[in-house]
Amino acid sequence: MKHSLIFLAAFCLHQAARAQDIVSRANNFISLLDKQQQLKALYPFDTAERYRFMYVPLEDRKGLSINEMNPSQKAAAFDLLKSCLASGTVDKVKAIMQLDSVLKMLEHRPPEDHYRDTGKYFLTIFGVPATNTIWGWRFEGHHVAFHFSVNRKELVAGTPSFLGSNPAIVREGPQAGKEVLKDETLAGFAMLHSLSPDDIKKALINDVAPGEIVTAASRKAMIDHPAGIRYSELSSQSKQLMLQLLQLYINRYTKLFADDMLKRIQTAGLDQLWFSWAGAQEREPGKAYYYRIQGPTLIIEYDNSQNNANHVHTVIRDLTNDFGGDMLLEHYRQDHK
Repeated sequence: MKHSLIFLAAFCLHQAARAQDIVSRANNFISLLDKQQQLKALYPFDTAERYRFMYVPLEDRKGLSINEMNPSQKAAAFDLLKSCLASGTVDKVKAIMQLDSVLKMLEHRPPEDHYRDTGKYFLTIFGVPATNTIWGWRFEGHHVAFHFSVNRKELVAGTPSFLGSNPAIVREGPQAGKEVLKDETLAGFAMLHSLSPDDIKKALINDVAPGEIVTAASRKAMIDHPAGIRYSELSSQSKQLMLQLLQLYINRYTKLFADDMLKRIQTAGLDQLWFSWAGAQEREPGKAYYYRIQGPTLIIEYDNSQNNANHVHTVIRDLTNDFGGDMLLEHYRQDHK
């Protein structure tokens, strides 16, 4: 009993320290901004802008861009990102940002053209970061979108979250061979190829991959009718590989938040998870493919169909807690009456 209480106390202190770390890093970033930068970066929590989610290049994206930050501000921005994401995920974010330079070269865009721009990634803070407030923040640009919500001393939401890669595999130039989302690709095929022929018939929802993730950039993500094969129908090997695939996405976040997310999935029931596949069943150049994991609490999608099947989109949507959920907003409004 004594050891349990000591563990519980240590866990609570760790949780509080984690929340304080997010708050302190957010406030450190804010403190480095001048007045004009703060006007761009800071928004109220209760605003429609907080629900904007878009992973394509935009000319009117809100927030403060990396291009507008000095080195200290950039470092503080990535420190804030590291308080919510695993270090490997932050590395993927940086690699995806650099792919815009590859696209600029492949598309033969002149130097003065900024449609493809490694600095057009924006940080926006919603509300006032403190350990006794409800607030959130967003980091978003081409093929990168993370939305975080914090309630008092807890990171309560980290979705919608999106990572994409174009090219999926860089074929030429100084970065030739780079494949930022290789793990997500290989793990998906490992899962598919673990299935028996009969199981593949269940999992296959279409011979043709969709041209985009099905949930797109919708405000509320939902696919009304789960399809494919259920976790309860899988062999032991396939169950293990499906859990590994699930954890690959969940572990994009810091360990404690990822653990919380997994517990919610387990509470809703692993047997309620579905795995589905569409398109090519072998990894071949030019052959499009798609997979999805769907359960009561989340949807994970992977699509590689665009640009001759060399352009990957991946997304995680929390069906109960996207953008922090309705309950968090109601608590905020009650606190500010």
